[in-house]
Amino acid sequence: MAKDLAKYAAEKGVKYFMITYTDLFGGQRAKLVPSQAIADMQVDGAGFAGFATWLDLTPAHPDMLAVPDPSSVIQLPWKPEVAWLASNCVMEDKEVAQAPRNVLNKVIAEAEKEGLYVKTGIEAEFFLLSPDGKEISDDYDTAEKPCYDQQAVMRRYDVISEICDHMLELGWEPYQNDHEDANGQFEMNWKYDDALATADKHSFFKFMAKSVAEEYGLRATFMPKPLAGKTGNGCHAHISVWDKSGKKNVFADNSKELGLSDKGRAFLGGIMKHASALAAICNPTVNSYKRINAPRTISGATWAPNSVTWTGNNRTHMVRVPGPGRFELRLPDGAANPYLLQAVIIAAGLDGVRTNADPGRRYDIDMYKDGHTVKGAPKLPLNLLDALRAFDKDKSLKAALGEEFSAAYLKLKNQEWNSYASHFTQWERDNTLDI
Repeated sequence: MAKDLAKYAAEKGVKYFMITYTDLFGGQRAKLVPSQAIADMQVDGAGFAGFATWLDLTPAHPDMLAVPDPSSVIQLPWKPEVAWLASNCVMEDKEVAQAPRNVLNKVIAEAEKEGLYVKTGIEAEFFLLSPDGKEISDDYDTAEKPCYDQQAVMRRYDVISEICDHMLELGWEPYQNDHEDANGQFEMNWKYDDALATADKHSFFKFMAKSVAEEYGLRATFMPKPLAGKTGNGCHAHISVWDKSGKKNVFADNSKELGLSDKGRAFLGGIMKHASALAAICNPTVNSYKRINAPRTISGATWAPNSVTWTGNNRTHMVRVPGPGRFELRLPDGAANPYLLQAVIIAAGLDGVRTNADPGRRYDIDMYKDGHTVKGAPKLPLNLLDALRAFDKDKSLKAALGEEFSAAYLKLKNQEWNSYASHFTQWERDNTLDI
């Protein structure tokens, strides 16, 4: 990929570079840098006041520098005079340990020491809403079971096809787009890749989907549960591990149950072992728990887990193994930070491999219908506070992600919970005023 960004700009006709980083809450932060200044920025980075974003820093901290990774450069297909760059955050010549992309790079390096090269794909779900975010943008999208509705997807052909065309142009190898299970909801898929590349693409995809939707006067949202009674936005992750050559899938073994090797089973064991703590990262908002602990939706199912169970090709569990050599984690939602999502999956799985963790019993029942019959499988956290408490107790997972990151994340997320808990709602007035 491009090493000399000034040369890249000259060859591609790029006038501006968007140097970006993602903060702890998943907010995408950027500076727009003219191509004439990119040579210096490539070396020194663009300066930010970290306290002004969701990082655990103070106004007294020195400049935080976002040093762009040239291998991540993406020329905006809808505005080719601009190129996007993912960055690694540095302060006083040291990596900012709490910065999400740095956390992911650290965990990837640990996995590579064990000869594990993680590849992932994600299923990005989002709603197309009115600009104020209150209503479905398509007045005719009212079916009780709208999943795969061909008329509904064609009414939004302009938005969906433009996003897919951009992915084709970028070489992401998108392979299917559909109307999802909620009215106004869509899912777009592209080929799996190394974990860092997937995280960068995930981050860029959210930016791209929102930007294209705005061109059409719409609002794209990845909010976990933007509309009551309708299926929420998941962000299912498909996980496999390969050798250094990238040609041998070390999770694949057709002689084993479901085609999952002993190493793959141990990696899965790590996911199961740390599941409750994972929720703090995979389901990072108050709203997230209206998706994973939801009552039945209008369409008949939530398509989200509520217990720590795994299965074969069965979508009612937290983890399913749909085919040999990989598994799908159905816990994450649309609010998951693209970098922290990948980092926590690898950290939990790596601990599973190191400890030869047992994923426990496989269940093949319909969890939505017969989940009450399962004895001994933990329930997922009921709310963000429970998830944060589970994460705080998980000392090995916190250490794997980094103590500085973990402390910062817990501090800021607990502040967020306290802000939510102190907020007065109309529901309280409606149900308590006359007590």
